[in-house]
Amino acid sequence: MTTEIAAQIDKIDVTLNAGGMNTINIVLAFVMFGVALGIKPQIFVDVFKKPKSVLLGMTCQLILLPAFTFLLALVLGNWISPMMGLGMILVASCPGGNISNFMSSLSKANIELSVSLTAISTALAVLLTPANFFIWGNLYLHTSNVASEVPTLVIPLWDVFKTIFILLGIPLTLGILCARFFPNLSEKLKKPFQWASILFFIAMVILSFAGNLDAFLKCVKYIFIVVLIHNLLALCIGFSIGTVFKVPEKDRRTLTIETGIQNSGLGLVLLLGTSIFAGFPPHGGMLVITAWWGIWHIISGLTVSTVFNLKDKRSE
Repeated sequence: MTTEIAAQIDKIDVTLNAGGMNTINIVLAFVMFGVALGIKPQIFVDVFKKPKSVLLGMTCQLILLPAFTFLLALVLGNWISPMMGLGMILVASCPGGNISNFMSSLSKANIELSVSLTAISTALAVLLTPANFFIWGNLYLHTSNVASEVPTLVIPLWDVFKTIFILLGIPLTLGILCARFFPNLSEKLKKPFQWASILFFIAMVILSFAGNLDAFLKCVKYIFIVVLIHNLLALCIGFSIGTVFKVPEKDRRTLTIETGIQNSGLGLVLLLGTSIFAGFPPHGGMLVITAWWGIWHIISGLTVSTVFNLKDKRSE
C-alpha cells in the first residue's frame, strides 16, 4: 500500500447525528443483554474448579493479543498509516466479541468456557480496554516515529468508563439476572439475540459508512489484507497457547475463537461516541479497520467452525 492510498483511507469521514449514535448504542446494549442470557452463576463455579483454561484465555485476550498487535503494526511499517495501526490496537483492546459464544457452539467447543471468557473480558473491559489502548497506542505512536505528526493519545477516562459501563456493564448485569430469575424466557431469547447481533453489526457498518460508500469500496481490498493478517494472528495466538499448554481439544477451540473474535462494535462506539480523538488529524483508517474487523470475524469464525467440524467428521 502506498502512502497516498493510506492517506486516502484516513480521509474517509464518518459522522453520525445524535439519533444515529443513540440507535447504535441502544442496539449494542441489547446485543450484550442477549450475550448475558446464557450466563449462569453455576457456569463460573464449574469452570473455576479447573481455572487453567480461563487463565490462558484471559492471558490471550488481555495481554498477548494487544502486545502482538503492537508488534504486527510495527512490522507492517509504512504499509499502513499510523491511524490504521491505532485501529488495530483499538480492536485488540476490546473484549471478546458478542458472537463468539455462537461460533463456539457451532464448533462443538467448550461453550461454558466461551461464555465465561466473554463475561469476564467484558466486565474487565471497563478498565482494561482504555488501559491497553492507552499503553500500546502511545507506545506504537512513539516507536513508529510518527509522534511528530500525531498528537499524544489521551484517554478521557470518565467519558470512556461511562460509555463502556452503560453499554456493557448494565446490559450484562440485567441479562444475568434475567437468566437467573426467568430461565425459560432466557432460553427462548438466546438464539434470536445471537442472529440479531450479526445482522446488527452489518447494519451498523452500513449506517456508519453510507455517506462514504465509494471511498470505502475503493480501499476495502487493502483493509481486507490488513484485517486478514491481524485476525489470523489472533486465531493463531489462541490455538498456539491452547496447544502449548495441552488443554483439552474443546478448550483449545474455545481459546482460538475467543481470541479471534473481538467486540469491534464497542470499538466503533468509542470512535464515534466519545471525545478520544477530538484533537486528532483525519482518522478514517481507524474506522475502516474497526468496521471491517466486525464483518470479517463473522466470516473467519464460520470458517474456523467449519474446519473444526470437518476435522470431527474425519476422526469419525
